[in-house]
Formats: sequence, structure tokens, C-alpha cells
Amino acid sequence: MKERIGNCTRKTKETDISLTISLDGQGKNQIDTGIPFFDHMLDGFARHGLFDLEVHVAGDLQVDCHHTVEDTGIVLGQAIADALGDKAGIKRYGNFILPMDETLALCAVDLSGRPFFQYDAVFTAERLGGLDTEMIREFFYAVSYSAAMNLHLKILEGGNNHHMAEALFKAFGKAFDMASMEEPRIREVWSTKGSL
Repeated sequence: MKERIGNCTRKTKETDISLTISLDGQGKNQIDTGIPFFDHMLDGFARHGLFDLEVHVAGDLQVDCHHTVEDTGIVLGQAIADALGDKAGIKRYGNFILPMDETLALCAVDLSGRPFFQYDAVFTAERLGGLDTEMIREFFYAVSYSAAMNLHLKILEGGNNHHMAEALFKAFGKAFDMASMEEPRIREVWSTKGSL
């Protein structure tokens, strides 16, 4: 497969974002969103999915974290779509159940070209560091729709809110890595339609 790198920038009155992702990396990253806990979550996604990821965000954090987190999701989804190209020769589907101490998180991905998002995670804390926990859903929703992927995330067993958030991001990294992997037995797009 050719080198799969996606780039995206987005500049609005609320955020200024540049992002690059390499799907065939080693988990190396440089992340600065202005929200250290969100940086930690994106690090977990990249490191455990083995994606090289550079993210630089200047957002209106004096308002709150909403625009920064949601717009980062939009940009990540667009960069993923850019890196995947026509999706020829990839596995397309991926899933992972990730344990993190008492927490168990499930993620399933279909790189179908049809956006759909299902989310089942209830947090008991309103914030983790500078990240509002309600924004975790908004981030993944933005990724799924911008990348045109079917994405299911579910906390099967909860507990510590930090563990729950981290397990979701890591499970997404592992499942997306599986879905985007090369399938050596095929060269075309894996669909009866002939395209995704």
C-alpha cells in the first residue's frame, strides 16, 4: 500500500486547527489542544492505534471546551477520510473490547462511507481536567460523521470516570487500526457495491 497520510486544517472565528495523521505509523505524536486531559486521550488513541498524529489547536477556551473538542473531531475525521482514500484493499471492519482495571469498553467500526454513531457511556463526573465529559460523545460523533464511518462505542462495565474515558479512546484506536489494516487477499474495495 502507498503511504497513507491525511492532512486537514480548519480555521473559524472559534478555532484554528491543523492536523496530520499517518495510518501506518508507530504511535508517535505531538498534540497540543490547550486541554491537557484531551491531549492525554488523543495520545492514547494514537499510541494504541499505532498512528503518528500531530494536532495543534488554538481555540476559544475562554468560552469553554466545546468548540475546541468538537472541531478537533471534525478535523480528525476529515484527515482520516483523506488518508483512507478509496479504501481499496483494507479490512473495513474492526472491533475491540478494551479492559482498563474495573472498566470495560467496546468499540466497533465499519469504514462503510455511511456515517452512523451509537454511544452508550454514562459519566458521573461533569469534568475530567479541562474536558467536559459530555464532550466525549460530541468528539466521537464529529469523527464518525466527518470520516463517514459507522462507529459504535459502549461502556460495558463502568467505574472510575478517567478509566472510562481513556478506555473509549484506546478502544477506538485499536478498532480503527484493525479496520484500516491492509487485507492482503484483496486489492479492490471490500463491498458488493464495488465502492465505499
